[in-house]
Amino acid sequence: MPTPAPAPSFQFWLGTHHASWLSTAGVPLFISSRTLAPRKSFPEATVPYAIDSAGYTELSLYGEWRTSPAEYVRLLRRYRDEMGPMAWASSQDYMNEPDVLAKTGMTVQQHQALTIERYLELRTLDADLPIVPVLQGWTAPSYRRHLDAYLAAGVDLTREPLVGVGSICRRTGSVGISLLLEDLTRQGVRLHAFGAKAAGLKLLPAPGIASADSLAWSYGGRYERGCSEGHQTEANCIHAAMRWRERYLDGLPWAAPDTPEAAA
Repeated sequence: MPTPAPAPSFQFWLGTHHASWLSTAGVPLFISSRTLAPRKSFPEATVPYAIDSAGYTELSLYGEWRTSPAEYVRLLRRYRDEMGPMAWASSQDYMNEPDVLAKTGMTVQQHQALTIERYLELRTLDADLPIVPVLQGWTAPSYRRHLDAYLAAGVDLTREPLVGVGSICRRTGSVGISLLLEDLTRQGVRLHAFGAKAAGLKLLPAPGIASADSLAWSYGGRYERGCSEGHQTEANCIHAAMRWRERYLDGLPWAAPDTPEAAA
């Protein structure tokens, strides 16, 4: 398979748990369906936004998906109709962190099979929603096997506009994950890295992957004293989030200049 031409640009999605930021942040946002689902109303989105399916939370809490594919599709339609078109939404995948596997009692291979099954069901329910398939695994060979399993199920991930890579959030600072992402990119897959650390992404050849997201600014902000806005900590401060985002992008030497036009 030929090596694909590099993607023209890298898109960073700032993670947030505040729906109001969709009308105020001014940068692309990644927000969990679990945050949005209970709301009675939504702001009009004035920035591009993508939806996290909240799979890690559901599986780590319950050992199963409590949100059915039909319910997830209903929620995505509501977000789209009331907030404006979403850029994309993550499929309801089964991640492979050891704590999640312990909770479900299943193997990596079983989670991979269920991830494909869930994606196919979602696509059958609504082919027009921009639901992104997710590659799952734990070792590099297991991700490659999942790529082949998708193809055997009739889904050529090299033809998809975007493919998420799961179970790497806590590992993206490592050389091994950087090599994994580089290898998958060489296969012709346009990748989104969930919860990616800049320390790992900067090891990739420019521009490496299509996109990434992170909510790390909020986790770290829990241990920072609040700013002049009167916050007790920086875990919910949009100004702290923007400063963190700027540092993140500055850490990627191959990232395009961050301009309002690029973020729109």
